[in-house]
Amino acid sequence: MKETDREAVATAVQRVAGMLQRPDQLDKVEQYRRREARKKASVEARLKAAIQSQLDGVRTGLSQLHSALSDVKDIQRSLADVSKDWRQSINTVESLKAVKDAVVRHSQLAAAVENLKNIFSVPEIVRETQDLIEQGALLQAHRKLMDLECSRDGLMYEQYRMDSGNTRDMTLIHSYFGSTQALSDELAKQLWMVLQRSLVTVRRDPTLLVSVVRIIEREEKIDRRILDRKKQTGFVPPGRPKNWKEKMFAVLDRTVTTRIEGTQADTRESDRMWLVRHLEIIRKCVLDDLLVARSLMVQCFPPRYQIFRSLLNVYHQAVSTRMQELAAEDLEANEIVSLLTWVLNTYTSAEMMGNAELAPDVDVGVLEPLLSPDVVAELLDTYMSTLTSNIIAWLRKALETDKKDWVKETEPEADQDGYYQTTLPAIVFQMFEQNLQVAAQISEDLKTKVLVLCLQQMNSFLSRYREEAQLYKEEHLRKRQHPHCYVQYMIALINNCWTLRESIVSLKRKYLQHDTDEGVSLSQPSMDWLLDAIAEEGCSSLLEEVFLDLEQHLNELMTKKWLLGSNAVDIICVTVEDYFNDFAKIKKPYRKNGREHPRCPGSTDFQLLPCGRCVGPRPRRGTW
Repeated sequence: MKETDREAVATAVQRVAGMLQRPDQLDKVEQYRRREARKKASVEARLKAAIQSQLDGVRTGLSQLHSALSDVKDIQRSLADVSKDWRQSINTVESLKAVKDAVVRHSQLAAAVENLKNIFSVPEIVRETQDLIEQGALLQAHRKLMDLECSRDGLMYEQYRMDSGNTRDMTLIHSYFGSTQALSDELAKQLWMVLQRSLVTVRRDPTLLVSVVRIIEREEKIDRRILDRKKQTGFVPPGRPKNWKEKMFAVLDRTVTTRIEGTQADTRESDRMWLVRHLEIIRKCVLDDLLVARSLMVQCFPPRYQIFRSLLNVYHQAVSTRMQELAAEDLEANEIVSLLTWVLNTYTSAEMMGNAELAPDVDVGVLEPLLSPDVVAELLDTYMSTLTSNIIAWLRKALETDKKDWVKETEPEADQDGYYQTTLPAIVFQMFEQNLQVAAQISEDLKTKVLVLCLQQMNSFLSRYREEAQLYKEEHLRKRQHPHCYVQYMIALINNCWTLRESIVSLKRKYLQHDTDEGVSLSQPSMDWLLDAIAEEGCSSLLEEVFLDLEQHLNELMTKKWLLGSNAVDIICVTVEDYFNDFAKIKKPYRKNGREHPRCPGSTDFQLLPCGRCVGPRPRRGTW
């Protein structure tokens, strides 16, 4: 306290010194004294109020402590009384077990009494339900079936509560209601039959399909209620859960799969176009069914079922499975083309999934491919391998057919300009055109591959063509009287070279957008060289034929026989003129392409004929 007093005196002295620093402040000493007195009184009043408040709080706290102590003593006495009563009532609780059993039995009997009417009328209800099912009154039949199941499940539940281990009574109840499960199965069979014909039923009697959906909805609610009760009691009635909603979609899935598989009406043995017909039937079937589902079936199902989306997925999966089965068969080349064209183009086109009436519910961009890329690649490889063999065989057959024309006794046909030709170029490039058109239906990549294949095989074919032309010439030289129209057909062979060259250029221009493919770009120079070689050798053969005819008469010139009046010059002139008329049937690109002949060293351009120094009279062919 003394220390506090000293600090207070020091503080007061400091404050007084601060207030009396100037002489004029002495006049305000009394004013300062009153102000400090007021402050002192205020502080003392606040201190007294604070002390009083603390004293009141302490007084209240003590009072509450005394009250709590009294309550604790009362609770202690009550707990002692409860403990005493509990010890005294143990024997009483054990004696109430019989009462508990009586209560459970009473509850069971009450449930039996409540369902007594249904219990006695079970055989009658079973007969009525059976009649309703046969009459097609499915909603009424299901209502009575629900009553039977409710009575059975209620009795079994009470028995389960009383004694879950008493299987004899449970079996007895189940046996008494044994027809209930059979009725449920029969009703389900009728529901699945309606669903299997749902696309037809929804057109004729949509209310029947709605009734089926309502029944399934009822069963789904009962399943959910029973599963919730199972979590609490562990009791599940026999035959539950039925899961009829899942079975409904399974039935639709099987129905669609069977429908797709049943669209094959023919086989390869009975109809060569069996696959085209099969795919067309699938296209029409799927499109019609989806249009009916979108316009009619969606109105018969709750929105949460998303029935159109479900059916779309089912149809897509069924079609995909069918396409995989077809792809696994030993398909011919034209059948592979039909399958791939349908899978890659027709399926997503406006003729099927891209139909305007299905939009916007069907987005072809998000549909999974019907065939995996590996299967498509395998089919394309098989097609290309088969096509290669077919083209080789077709070209060989075309050449054999053309060779038969070479030995005919009649002249070859002429085109609109009068130039001799055979049917070989038309046959070959018609075949190429058909295969390229088919490949273009599948993809641009396949079209390019087929074009490369055609040009490669054409290159090999020209080599064989050249060899056959040479053999044709050699055969003629062994027996010059045969064939009779050798010159005309040799001219036709020469003209064919130009026709083939133009056809190749036209084919590339039509089916090749960018001439960047290595196989395409390298094939043209090789074929041009072969065509030039065939034409040049043909021209040489014709010139050789001319000189063979003129040789005897040229040898007569400047001889004694010629001086005595030989007609060798006239014969040479007539022969040259005759050949000139034939050579005029050669197309200009080859007819104007002169070559130096070994018999005419001074000639450089004689248009497939000998130079002026070699021309002389000749007998007309066939007159010597």
